[in-house]
Amino acid sequence: MPASRTALVISAHAADFVWRCGGAIALHQQQGVNVTVLCLSYGERGESAKLWKQEGMTLQKVKDARHAEAEAAAEALGVHDLITLDMGDYPLDFTRANKDRIVDVIRAVQPSFMLSHSQYDPYNTDHMNTTNAVLECRMIAQAWGHNLGGKVLGAPQLYLFEPHQTEQMGWKPDTFLDITPVWDRKRAAIEFMQGQEHLWDYYTRVAQQRANHFKRNSGGQSGGRDCKFAEGFQSIFPRTVDSL
Repeated sequence: MPASRTALVISAHAADFVWRCGGAIALHQQQGVNVTVLCLSYGERGESAKLWKQEGMTLQKVKDARHAEAEAAAEALGVHDLITLDMGDYPLDFTRANKDRIVDVIRAVQPSFMLSHSQYDPYNTDHMNTTNAVLECRMIAQAWGHNLGGKVLGAPQLYLFEPHQTEQMGWKPDTFLDITPVWDRKRAAIEFMQGQEHLWDYYTRVAQQRANHFKRNSGGQSGGRDCKFAEGFQSIFPRTVDSL
C-alpha cells in the first residue's frame, strides 16, 4: 500500500474518534496509511461529567485534561497528526470561519477516505451537525473556485461510524472492519479516556457484537473468517473498487 495514502477522521469531541473508529485508525496506520484526526472540540461541557464532579474544576482545566487524554489515545493508536480546533461544544459553533478551517484541513490532508458521525442523532446534535458540516466542507474543498490556487479535493468516500444509541439513529452499516489485530491498541486508547470511564466496557461489547456481524457476512459457519473485534461503518457515496 503506498505510504502516501491518507485518511481523515473528523470527530466532534475529543473522545469520539477513540470509541467509534479507533480500530480503523490503528489498523490503517499499521498498513501505512497516514491517518489525521481532527477534533472539533474537547467535549468539555457535555461529555466530561466525571471531571466536573471534582472540586475546584474549571472550564480550562477540563479542556486541558481532555486534550491530554486525546493526545495519549492518539499516540496509542498511531495517529499521524492530531488537530484540535476548540470550537466549543453543547453546542459546537459552526461559523463560516470555522467551516473554512475544516475545509483547509481537508485540502491539506487530501484524504483517500474520511470518517465522521451518523447523519441523525437527536441525543447529541453536535454529532449530526458535525457530519452535515463535513458534507458541506467536503463539497467546498472540491470547488475549483474556492481559494484559487489551493489543491482541489478529489472524491473521498465518507464513512459514518457507529453512534452511541445505534437503533435510534437510522444508521445502517454496510462495511465491517476486522480490528482484532489492533484491538489491544484500541482498548489502551479507550482507557486513556478517564473522563468517560463508564463507556470502556460498553464499546468493548460493541466491538464484539460487530465481530459477530463480520463473521456472519464473511461466510458464517460455511467458511466465514473468524473475528473477535470489529467496527461497522455506513458509506455515503457509491464505491468504485478494484477489489473488495
